[in-house]
Amino acid sequence: MIIRLMTDHDLAQAALVHQSAFVRQKHSKEWLECNFNAFPRYLIYVAEIESEIVGYIIWMQKSGFRPEAVLELEQLAVMPNKQGMGIGRRLIVESLPLVTEQLAVKGSTLKHILVTTRADNYAQELYKSTIGAEVETTISNLYSADEVLMVARNVVIPTDSSV
Repeated sequence: MIIRLMTDHDLAQAALVHQSAFVRQKHSKEWLECNFNAFPRYLIYVAEIESEIVGYIIWMQKSGFRPEAVLELEQLAVMPNKQGMGIGRRLIVESLPLVTEQLAVKGSTLKHILVTTRADNYAQELYKSTIGAEVETTISNLYSADEVLMVARNVVIPTDSSV
């Protein structure tokens, strides 16, 4: 598996991942394309296995290009038939050093990471174990259910990509 920066050639396959992972959401290709075109505010990385995009991660810089960046893990998606294989974990762990390289281009370092996710999403444990995110608060009925806001403070980039 290869984790790499998404290209415009990946949009159609990444949109299939989005459509499969988030069935209530619509206009997958248009939504991803908008984010893709907002580089470097949005940094999108894909997981590729044998020329097939099986997952992606979107990192978003919050509140401007700052010397100490606050990122949001905006979205993490893996094809349903590939879930439970460690792809999401690898997307987080292997893309973060690539994100910090992009931040360095603007003279910035990583400070904190925000994550919002459904309160019942088992991925909370993934965010805790990979980046040290902790639940700060619950936001009632934000999207389709209650959401939790998680924050990973003073993030240390994982160096072990053997996940």
